[in-house]
Amino acid sequence: MDEPLFVIPLWADLLAVGLGGVQGALFASGFVGQRRLDLLGVAIIGMLMGMGGGLIRDLLLNTTPVTLQSNWYLLTATAASLVGMLLAGFFHRLNGVIVGLDAVVIGLFGAFGTAKALVVGLPVVPAVFVGVCAAAGGGVLRDMMMGLPVAIMHVGSLYAVAAAGGSIVLVAAEALGADLVWAAVAGVTVTAVIRLLAVIFDISLPEQRALHRRKVALETAAIPIVKP
Repeated sequence: MDEPLFVIPLWADLLAVGLGGVQGALFASGFVGQRRLDLLGVAIIGMLMGMGGGLIRDLLLNTTPVTLQSNWYLLTATAASLVGMLLAGFFHRLNGVIVGLDAVVIGLFGAFGTAKALVVGLPVVPAVFVGVCAAAGGGVLRDMMMGLPVAIMHVGSLYAVAAAGGSIVLVAAEALGADLVWAAVAGVTVTAVIRLLAVIFDISLPEQRALHRRKVALETAAIPIVKP
């Protein structure tokens, strides 16, 4: 029996790229002082955030990156980054918007990565791994480009855990006979819900909290003490 064909719709892939571009630009435009980026820098971070997950997914699957096979991906990522820059002042007053965009982005990239890995014939465990890498890939590349400690940046978010949860739900639903499209929808939903709950209730792994405490201690020690 032939494997079921699953093709990521162009509009859905571009939606993930666009949301990632907006989220990346919003993130990059929020820095001040020595870390402040110019307009080109913000645009590049937004484009990297929007396209990074898809690039990592396709490199892991040893396929030609789809983001480089059509003009629409770069155009969408660029336009989304510009939107993020132009509306940064408005969106930064709505922190929930940024968190919500982030949750949807990792859900989409995680589901697309896992589904594509299953279709090309990978077993379920490697497929989940590809999904997690695709979901977190854009954020990892963004943090590396900005010289930020990746592990500390996601304290309280259960970033990879959320992506893994959604990917596991996707492969389980597909194994039980669900249509791969609906399995992907379930995966996106589970990832987004876990991510949002982790942020709302400040849930994180013990190791992440230890990293955060060390970071705060180092920053506090660096504050000069002015004697009266």
